[in-house]
Amino acid sequence: MPVEKLLRGISHFQQHVHPKHQDLFEKLALRQRPDALFITCADSRIDPCLITQTKPGELFICRVIGNIVPPYPDTIGGVSATIEYAAGVLRVPLIIVCGHTDCGVMKGALNPEALASFPNVTAWLRYAQVEHREPNPTAEFLLSLTERNVVAQLKNLRSHPTVAARLKEGDLALHGWVYHIGPGTVTAFEEESQKFLPLAVTA
Repeated sequence: MPVEKLLRGISHFQQHVHPKHQDLFEKLALRQRPDALFITCADSRIDPCLITQTKPGELFICRVIGNIVPPYPDTIGGVSATIEYAAGVLRVPLIIVCGHTDCGVMKGALNPEALASFPNVTAWLRYAQVEHREPNPTAEFLLSLTERNVVAQLKNLRSHPTVAARLKEGDLALHGWVYHIGPGTVTAFEEESQKFLPLAVTA
């Protein structure tokens, strides 16, 4: 059963992983000071800590289908509360909105009729802001839609009061990324060119 696999994982963590990093976990038990709020899709193929090679305590993570950020105050809920807490209480210096290739939410936004029996998903997809439908989208079309969605969510993010205040103070940076699952690459939105370009990675 799937739960048995998870239980074996917990056992391995307790016996082999935790002891090696006990000092870190003892510090984390007292406080957290993450480097960034990482907003990404709930898709099981994305592991923010694996992609960024970060340790526990370094990322404050918000996972929601479509990496969607509802504009303030349209939908007050878990996403809004997470953003407010990260920006206002934890005062993270960086917020990243990260989409990904082969996103089921983007496909669903193009064909909402197929999700008619899932009213909550359908309602959530209206924030994806699909401009026109494509019955048989190519991988290129889906990638373009994913990129536009990330840019739209960055715009929505700026409408949140705590984010707007921090941006005005000049001590918060916003970034838009797309994770390409197959090759394991990441592209980033460049404001000047309005394009997603390969991340400049330093060794």
